[in-house]
Parts: sequence; C-alpha cells; structure tokens
Amino acid sequence: MSSQELSTTPPLNSGGLPTTGAKESLRPPACKYRDRSPSPIRGFNIPSPMPTRRNRTCSATARASEGPVFAGVCKWFSRSKGHGFITPADGGSEIFVHISDIEGEYVPVEGDEVIYKVCAAPPKFEKVQAVEVTITHLKPGTKHETWTGNVVDS
Repeated sequence: MSSQELSTTPPLNSGGLPTTGAKESLRPPACKYRDRSPSPIRGFNIPSPMPTRRNRTCSATARASEGPVFAGVCKWFSRSKGHGFITPADGGSEIFVHISDIEGEYVPVEGDEVIYKVCAAPPKFEKVQAVEVTITHLKPGTKHETWTGNVVDS
C-alpha cells in the first residue's frame, strides 16, 4: 500500500466522527441533546412515608400497645393497594390502616366491625393510624377472603 491510500480515509475528531463535511449530518442537533447526570434513584420506587409494622420504631410500637383499644367499622380496604380506612364508632375523622397492621385470618371488607389501637402517623405526627386491627364481627351476607386466597361466605 502506498502512503496516498492510507490518507484517503478521513481522520477522526474527538467525537469519533469523520472531519469531513458529512459530520454535521451525523450529529443530532444541539437543541435536542441534553447532557443529564444519572440520578441515583432513577428506576427505584420512592418508599411510603407511612410506618408499617416492619419500619415502626420500638418506642412507637410500645406506646401503641400500651394505649387504649377503640372500636370502629371498616369503611373500605383494598388488598391490592395495601391500605384502607376505619370509621371510629364514637364518630370523628376516618383513621388510616396499613395492611401490615391487620391481625387475624380475614381481609377486612366494608362493614366489618373492628377493634384497634392508634399510633401517631408521620410526617408531622398530627394524625393517627390504626394498629393491631382485629375483626370482631364479620358483616353478614358478604364474602370474606382469607390472606391465603380462600373465599368464605359469612
């Protein structure tokens, strides 16, 4: 090979593109290119701020267990979402309940009578959430599902 044949291929610039007139057509327009730094949380779900049985502190658990027992009725509960609300028997605002705080073998449904204790809910600890929730009376005439998936008529 002669030295003339080697010089016919265009030299590459720092971007890896040939330095001929064709380089403008191979690059994306400058306005469409954004230099982004990779986010450390990209692709991850943001954890829920509600404390579950797993991440509640020992002191919060102890305060909840020593507290009084309240009665109420399940307003609604979604197993797929993992939470629901209880209407207190004495009136007042609804109380949040997380799936990890349900005791017993049945998934609560609307109208079930329950007993529960309360624990302060973050982030400001101004509201409460129900803990140690136990179904006392199943609503008659409804189908109840166990945590294993069996359906029982009540």
